[in-house]
Amino acid sequence: MSPEQGLRRGRPGLAARSPSPPAAGRLPRRALLALPFLAPEARAEEGWPSRPVRLVIPFGAGGPIDAIGRLLAEHLRERLGQPFVIENKPGAGGSIGIRAVVQSPPDGTTFLLTSASLASVPALYPSQGLDPRRAMTPISLVADVPTAMVVRAEGPYRSVADVVAAARARPATLTYGSGGVGSSNHLSGALFAQAAGLRLEHISYRGAAPSMVALFTGEIDMVFASTIETLPHVAAGRARLLGVATEARVPALPDVPAINETIPGYVALNWYAIAGPHGLPAPVLARFGETLAALRDLPEIKARFAAAGTAPLLTGPEALLRRLDSDVPQWQRVVDAAGIKVE
Repeated sequence: MSPEQGLRRGRPGLAARSPSPPAAGRLPRRALLALPFLAPEARAEEGWPSRPVRLVIPFGAGGPIDAIGRLLAEHLRERLGQPFVIENKPGAGGSIGIRAVVQSPPDGTTFLLTSASLASVPALYPSQGLDPRRAMTPISLVADVPTAMVVRAEGPYRSVADVVAAARARPATLTYGSGGVGSSNHLSGALFAQAAGLRLEHISYRGAAPSMVALFTGEIDMVFASTIETLPHVAAGRARLLGVATEARVPALPDVPAINETIPGYVALNWYAIAGPHGLPAPVLARFGETLAALRDLPEIKARFAAAGTAPLLTGPEALLRRLDSDVPQWQRVVDAAGIKVE
């Protein structure tokens, strides 16, 4: 089941003041932890949002992150009184949409909803010089979205160990598909091959859906894709979920092993997150973060996320900062070791 369903602008001039004095409202990285303790008047920035807000998704419409975005956008509109307009800007592994937000004014009218691909952009597009840890204002992790290793239901593989044994017996013959070169799913598969000491062949498709079709027709042996994309096929009896690329088993899928139970140390976290342009005013950041956090325990939100094998996080900026600090260098190592080139 996939989720269905999408700030008041700061006081004029707030984002345009000189960044040198603290009164400018710009928030340095070290101050992020103090957000919950901002003065009430800062948290309740009057007049924000005073016009519609763009929520840029750097992938095409109709995908799992698009559905999550529309669900959040509707609840944000109800709570903040302005439309949150989903704007899909796909292309170049998400970097086109990411750059559009990076280059937007930090006035609380443009934000990014993206996946863990945000952390791989520096490795895949080095000429762009885009480091999300410095070029953006982190707002919140939205959810951890487990990546799953999936095979055909009627195929010969019933466990991760079966795949590993076959790949070792026939090096460079087993294939895995993903939604594109440099996609989060491609990198998850590359990391799996490196961690297990295997030679697997990657086959790229224009999106996760075509890669699943290729799996069912026998064109490829396995797919790395999110549980949002794969669980409907598992439920329909077309696919078998062998494992998830998380540190431990997913509570919503207790019978599905973590892949690192077979390949120790293999963890390929995928996640959704919201960020804004660098220099976002602290009061806007605080109010947006508080509003998102208030959605976390809504029954509808929890139910929609649970149906996708995940749960809402919406825990604020520091968790996203930590994730970027760990994932940016991890994906740099994976890209370098696999020799992945997209530019």
